[in-house]
Amino acid sequence: MAAGTPEAKIGELPAVVPIFPLSGVLLLPRGRLPLNIFEPRYLAMFSDALGGARLVGMVQPQTERDMAGNPPVYRTGCAGKIVSFSETDDGRYLVTLAGVARFDIVEELPLVKGYRPVRADWRRFAADLEPPPAGGIDRGRLLAALKPYFQRHNISADWDAVTATPDERLVTTLAMVCPFAASEKQALLEADGLGPRAQTLTALLEMASGTAPPAGADLRH
Repeated sequence: MAAGTPEAKIGELPAVVPIFPLSGVLLLPRGRLPLNIFEPRYLAMFSDALGGARLVGMVQPQTERDMAGNPPVYRTGCAGKIVSFSETDDGRYLVTLAGVARFDIVEELPLVKGYRPVRADWRRFAADLEPPPAGGIDRGRLLAALKPYFQRHNISADWDAVTATPDERLVTTLAMVCPFAASEKQALLEADGLGPRAQTLTALLEMASGTAPPAGADLRH
């Protein structure tokens, strides 16, 4: 395996990462996610992460919390690197994560200071460490679905800026910020590359805004 290949870079990522289960919150590779941390166990988790690899895995809970406060989670998450950090006067952490790569949870390990470390398998997502090629999405259909979605949710947008945004950044930003259900966010996370993620995103926007093509319509593009 040549040094510098995605597979080699994946091999440099840690085998164990702490996870932060947060329903409806999505992190994708190369996305930016601001977080407001106040629970004691997650304050401890971020403190420990800052002293180590600076990576935290964002995952979706599958259900509400159990009696121990630890819900079962989807088995695929995305790790983010802490790229900005500050502490408030009342003891909260204001953190920004930059998405690095997705991972599969192999097993959960014993709690550490109340937070949940997991053994992570990165191999399926080596390509996350390389930007996808431009193009390959039906940008016109995506934008056509986006306008009525924003109108329905009373979201204002600078359309000149939206149309000028590169493909991956546009899809990543919309997937992360649109208020989809947790299961829909998970589908976006697990989509196999930019093209399938854009297709999933477009379908969700169309369904939410009532602009989905009729059943049986030719959706090829």
